[in-house]
Amino acid sequence: MGSISLTNKRVVVTGGARGLGRAFAEAAIVAGARVIVADILEDVGRATVGALSTNGEAYFEPVDLSDPDSIIALADHASDLLGGVDGLVNCAAIATGIGGKVAEEIDIETWDRVMTVNVRGTWLAITAFSTLLRAAGNGKIVNIASDTAMWGAPRLLHYVASKGAVISMTRSLARELGNDGIAVNAIAPGLTLVEATEYVPEERRRRYIDGRAMNREQQPDDVTGAVMYLLSDAADFVTGQLLPVNGGFVFN
Repeated sequence: MGSISLTNKRVVVTGGARGLGRAFAEAAIVAGARVIVADILEDVGRATVGALSTNGEAYFEPVDLSDPDSIIALADHASDLLGGVDGLVNCAAIATGIGGKVAEEIDIETWDRVMTVNVRGTWLAITAFSTLLRAAGNGKIVNIASDTAMWGAPRLLHYVASKGAVISMTRSLARELGNDGIAVNAIAPGLTLVEATEYVPEERRRRYIDGRAMNREQQPDDVTGAVMYLLSDAADFVTGQLLPVNGGFVFN
């Protein structure tokens, strides 16, 4: 990843305990930010902060995106810990163990759970942090979508629909928050080698690798640079954009 400065920035990463979220938190710390790792996985999250923080650059805060009060509490604690927030990365989502079923096979309870966390939780996180981001000036929101919503991945309808909603929310919120100095963007990673994708069948993995303009597996470090750019001052006039980061599997 190229050098992008986040010196003195204060960043919150939901879903930061593991996988891509952890990679974003680590990259932000390396770039000079102080970071709150927010996750429902408390033991894993605290261990992540212990591993990433050497001089108090990282803090752990629990959050349950299905609970509106938990999201509000996260914003309040972030204000107390960091003295404000410059950037919010909405990475937390339900993705593991839900694929492989066609539309008729998805049960309503699972559909609702995915939408509650992935869509409503992202919306509520943004509204909870909007006051802090306005106060910071040049606040940044980066929503983690998915390229599955761009190419219409089968047997994953609830997840695909949720990430399509995140993309549309990004564009609408960019217009709502632009004159408050808040930039709202999204990235759409391809299939990345993290814990959440370990369940993906080999056939789907090969489909990604063979279909990319760059025919190789995607690693977390392939994604962090785009997020760090969108959190940085270099992206002050970039908003409402979707940036696919997938080695050329789909083009925007």
